[in-house]
Parts: sequence; C-alpha cells; structure tokens
Amino acid sequence: MCGICGYAGISNKILLEKMNNSLYHRGPDDSGIYLDNDFMVGLAMRRLSILDLTGGHQPMANEDNSLWIVFNGEIYNAPELRAELQKRHDFRTRNSDTEVLLRLYEEKGQKCLEDLNGMFAFVIYDKKRKCLFGARDPIGEKPFYYYHDSARQVFAFASELKSLLQDGLVSRLIDKQSLSNYMTLLYVPGRQTIISNVYRLEQGNYFVYDLEHKNLKTDIYWKFNFLPSFRISEEEACMEIRKRLKESIRLRLNSDRPVGCMLSGGIDSSAMVGLLSEMGTKLKTYSLGFVEEGESDWNELPLARKVAERWGVEHNEYVLKPEDLLDDLIQMVWYLDEPYAGGLPSWYVYKFMRRDVVVGLSGTGGDELFGNYGKYTTFLTNRLARYAQFYKDSPVIFKKYYPVFLRMLKIVPEGILNNKRRAYLYGLPEMSEQLVRYFYQAVWYYYDDHAKYENLFSKGFMDGLNPTYNYLQSLFNEAPTDDVINKVAYVDFKTQLSEEFLFNTDRLSMAHSLELRVPFLDPKFVSYVLKIPSGMRTKQDNIKYLLKQSVKDIVPEEILNSPKKGFIIPIKLWLRTRLRPLVEVLLNPKRLDSQGIFQSKFYTQRVVPHLEGNADFTWQIWAMLMFQLWHIVYIEQQAVDKPSFNWRDLC
Repeated sequence: MCGICGYAGISNKILLEKMNNSLYHRGPDDSGIYLDNDFMVGLAMRRLSILDLTGGHQPMANEDNSLWIVFNGEIYNAPELRAELQKRHDFRTRNSDTEVLLRLYEEKGQKCLEDLNGMFAFVIYDKKRKCLFGARDPIGEKPFYYYHDSARQVFAFASELKSLLQDGLVSRLIDKQSLSNYMTLLYVPGRQTIISNVYRLEQGNYFVYDLEHKNLKTDIYWKFNFLPSFRISEEEACMEIRKRLKESIRLRLNSDRPVGCMLSGGIDSSAMVGLLSEMGTKLKTYSLGFVEEGESDWNELPLARKVAERWGVEHNEYVLKPEDLLDDLIQMVWYLDEPYAGGLPSWYVYKFMRRDVVVGLSGTGGDELFGNYGKYTTFLTNRLARYAQFYKDSPVIFKKYYPVFLRMLKIVPEGILNNKRRAYLYGLPEMSEQLVRYFYQAVWYYYDDHAKYENLFSKGFMDGLNPTYNYLQSLFNEAPTDDVINKVAYVDFKTQLSEEFLFNTDRLSMAHSLELRVPFLDPKFVSYVLKIPSGMRTKQDNIKYLLKQSVKDIVPEEILNSPKKGFIIPIKLWLRTRLRPLVEVLLNPKRLDSQGIFQSKFYTQRVVPHLEGNADFTWQIWAMLMFQLWHIVYIEQQAVDKPSFNWRDLC
C-alpha cells in the first residue's frame, strides 16, 4: 500500500519531494523518486510494506528502463498471474505485486486491466509509447486525483488532494458545484472535487496522457452488469454466495504482516468473523462503542462481544469519549482532504488496530450489494399502491382482475415476474424522471436544492449550478437495468459507496498507516451477486434477506434481526453539549456573512432552534460545521502540512 504522486510538463524536484512528503502517512516504510528530462516526467511514492518487505521498492522499472511504475493498492490474484508470467520473465522480486503489474503491462498494454483483481490506483510511464497510462480499480477502493492544465501543458496526479496543493501547483478555488452537492449529500460525489480544476479518476476508469501532444484521455474499462446470466434457486444462491465470499476473504489474507478484522456488531462484519473462524484463521477483532449517558442508542459493543465470544477470537474494545473526538477533529479534517460530514468513529478503530496489525478487513459493501439500506422500499410501496388504486377505480372489466393484480404485486419483489412485466408494474418508463425528486430528495437528502437556493447559499451563488437531484437522476437513468432495486444499487455504487464510504475508509485508515481490505467488494463477487434477481437478494420487509440466509448458521440471531444502526458518532447529542462552543463560534452570523458563501440566517433558522432543543437540524449543522473546519484548514490557513492547532484554539 502506498501513496503515489507525479507530474508531466514540470521540472521541479523540490515540488515533487514536497508532494511526496505530504503522503508520508500512506507509506512510512520507504520512499522513492524518479525524474526524466525528456518529457519532464516525475514519479514518486511512499510505501507501506505489506508484501515482499525487503523488495518491491518504487518507482520500479523493467529491464531496459523503458517502463516505470508507481502503484498504490493490492493485486489479490498476483500469485496466480506471477506463476504464468514467470514462464516468460525473470522476476527480480520475491512476491511483489507491483512487479506483476509491470510485467503484465509489458505484455498486454492497456488490456492488462482485464486480468487484475484488486484495489488499485497506478501510473506507468511508457517511454516507447510516449505516454503516461494509469487506472483506478473497478469499485473505487483506492483514490486517484489529477490536474490537467492544457494551456500550461501540465498534468499532475496524486493519491490525495493535499499533494496537489503543494507550492501553489493548483489554485485553491472552491468548486461551487461540489460544495452544493456536499451540502445535500454530506460528501462530494462524482468526478469533480471541492477544488476547481482538480478531478477524480472515476472508478473502473483508465487514462492515457500523451506526452507529445499533451492530450488527456479517460475511458471506462469496467462496467456494472445486472443482466441475469443463470437460473438459480435460493438454496443454490446461498451456497454460492458463501463459497465466493469465503474465497474473497482468503485472497485478502495474503500479507507478510499481521491482519486484524473490524467487528461492528452488524451482519457484514459478523459474517466475516464467522467465515474466518471456519477457515481456522487465528484472528484479532476490534470494536468501538459509546457508554456515556444518552449514548446507548449508538453502542454496538454488546453485539460485537457476542460474536467474538462465540468464535473465541482475541477481541479488543475501544470506548470513545467525546473529548477524543474533539481532540482529533482538526486532524481528521486534514487527512480527509475534502469536506465530509458522515460518521467518523472509524478513525478510532483504525488507530486502535494499528497498535497490533498493519492490515485490516472491513465489512463495507454488504449493504449496497444486498439491500441499499432499504432505499427502494418507499418508492416501490407508493408506486404499487398507486397502481392498485388505478385498477380499483377502473371500469368493471378491470375490477374483475383486481384480486389477481394484487397477487401479482405481492410477488413482484420476490423476483418471480420477468423483467418486462416487472418494469411495467413498477412504472419505470413514466417514473424515471421523478424518482430522485420523489424519493431521494424526500427521504435521503440533507438539504434539498430549493432550500439551498432559498435559505442556505448567498444570492447568486447557485446561478448556473446543476441541481444535485439532476446528477443523481442522470446516474439512475444510465443504469444498465430496468429493475428499480438495481437502479438504486447502481446509483449507490457510483456515489455514496465509492466517494463516501470508501473515501472515508481509505483516508482514515491510511492516516494511521493501516491498509483496509474489503472482501465484499471483490469485483468478481460483486458481479455475481448483482446478477442474482433483486427480489431474491432483498425483500421489502427483510433487507439483506439473501445474505442473512447465507450466513444464518454463523451469525447470532440477535444480529440477524437487529435494525441497522450505522457506524456514526452521537452527533445530535454532542452538538448540543460538547460541540456547542465550536458551533457558536464557527457558525455565527458575522462569520457566515464575511465568507460571502452562506446566508447569515442559517444561524437563526437552523442553529438556534437546534441548540435550544426546539428542532432537529443535526445533519445540516454538522455539514456546515465540518465545512467551516475544512475552510479554515485548506482555504484560510492555506495549510500544506498537518495543522498544529486544535479546536480549543478556534473557540
């Protein structure tokens, strides 16, 4: 695992060293720099040694130095690929997956991506083809930022945004569209970032930068496929899921350093611990909880403990106190790179785990594969009810078939109807333009687009911006499926999973030099599960139904039936207590007015009623507070190094 960075069109070794040093936390074990004067190319890396501890130094070259690579991630099928490549190549390293990727590109060029199973972001300098070639993994586990200025003929890239902000390489101008999206979703989605003209390479994409003509091309190499390619019974699907998930876990145990497992008390991590125990793995598990007054609703320690006791693992618990959060809040903002207002307790689990292990396993992704937190249920319930009413109010000839219709509605979620009939009953063609307005905006938004215009942003700020629901709607419309459950899954995989949950996972784990691996997001496993009929994977009254059936013998019944809590801190409570001084200082009307971004009435309309207990605006206030902290660090302080001040200094 590494942090990578580099550029083309610049001749500045000092800048490259600063870019690389800003990524020290991603790789404290080793570093390297390569410079080439022909096309003014610079490559750099920081290495966290996981495999081949004494070898695997980067940047790495082939025999004739015509290829140079910097690579972040893990190729899980590297041993199998190496066995085949060794028939034609003499390897210099013992078991470095970086060298496997380099040899594979040497043979197959861009088509090497077809053979990779892993999480990765990499760049290869190809002297013969006179280009930089790179890619990001299919699901988006590893980050990749880039900056391209065609006028200056400059291209630069990095694992983290802060690396591109060194020495004025990029102007620190806030991207208004990204800020608008953030206030709605609590994270910045898609290709754009919070800084203008800095972009993410999207999941499953590759790029080619032509060093002669200074052109940048990006394209897709991996797509989601929801089309069923097999018929299978529920029993067979459960057996296959269990087998494939176990194989995915086995692949992610490949490490020359200790491995541990997060255990939240939810189904996903509990299933992993059960499968690991079945495999005979000697295991350490790590859980976090809250025990102070009023925090019991967020505490999952008892459930996690029950799983640990069942399997006899070496279990470790960390109790989070509010003071811990306050002490680390500015540090978290720095490591996160962009404004983020989701849950932050993972920071403490990773910090806790790093005392013992260097590699961790996480259950992230199970929700998106098997139920999406039930996001589709409100839509389906209301759509089916409206169809039922239509038939009930129709002429007699239709009423004759009304009972039959009701039976059809009942079995639709179970995946019995064919795709054409299901699409008709769900009304997707006529409702596709309304899904996000009707569902996302009403249920899953934190600030809808109208409220942002009327009550949040200052006059003129949103002029010319695209409503956030339009962006989500475009993803919903482009999803390669007619099934609404799969469409919602597609939107989540392209937004919240990749640019919130995996964003959070990567930044907060790497802040502590810990590599997190996610077995549920093995691309082959994802492809298999998404081809199972959606009504078999999940049910309106039993979210994650098929996963529960697959692991019911190894997960305690209390966990199978426990409602989803979410791995978050008790923000609502803390905003009115411990965090109140920070809220009153950073969100006061005078400060908001001076920024010229927000309306000062946010304080009187949102903050005051919440602090006084007369209303609940938890997430709107938390989003604003986290943005203000980010603004102080990255815009007002123009930070290039980790901040030395804390929240008390701000108060």
